[in-house]
Amino acid sequence: AGAEAMQRAVQRDAACRFAEALVCYQEGIDLLLQVVKATRDEAKKQRYRQKISEYMTRAEDIKKHVEKEKQDGKYHKQIRIEENATGFGYEKLFHEYLTEIVSEVWVEDPYIRNIHQASRYSLYNFLRFCEMLVKGPCKVKTIHLLTSYDVSGGRSQQISGLEEIKQSLRNYGITLNIDFSPSIHDREIRFNNGWMIKIGRGLDYFKKPQGHFSIGYCDFDLRPCHETTVDVFHTKHTKKM
Repeated sequence: AGAEAMQRAVQRDAACRFAEALVCYQEGIDLLLQVVKATRDEAKKQRYRQKISEYMTRAEDIKKHVEKEKQDGKYHKQIRIEENATGFGYEKLFHEYLTEIVSEVWVEDPYIRNIHQASRYSLYNFLRFCEMLVKGPCKVKTIHLLTSYDVSGGRSQQISGLEEIKQSLRNYGITLNIDFSPSIHDREIRFNNGWMIKIGRGLDYFKKPQGHFSIGYCDFDLRPCHETTVDVFHTKHTKKM
């Protein structure tokens, strides 16, 4: 397993996919350290230690490179979610970017609407996203939402649902500011620590559950996804609405 992790790390390193390579190097190093502990042959231990030292040096170099890209505002990571893939709940996708200093969040998504359309659960998805923010580890104080009005006859339900979310967030000391734009098209989420996440389908990349009591209805990690691309950037200053 350690060798496989290192092979993935080297492949991603060669492809300049440094953020992914760093994760694989760290995983491989942890696995190899476990092998060293279980090995009694001193010669083998020495070879493993040498390899671990080499990988740790490379991982540290990559870490410095990634940090420099962040400082220069040039960091870019791309995640491809395949059709019917699982394991991409909001915590999985966003958690590493929700550092403790995050206090303000901007969400731009034109389709935060009610569920009168059978294929859309966007309003509930936004609620799930807010629940993730409430759980931390960040201490979010303000969420800015920019979306568009539902023009298919569900505007009153949309506004009512958003207002209910707004009132509920107040119980946790979080202010939700809601604005509407008839021309909004792009979908992106920004945190005031400099992270920006663009998802091709916005928050609505999950497929409709098979039923209200089917696996994946409550746990988004178990919910199949639509194919989409996630682009992650880091900028020195997060643009405000």
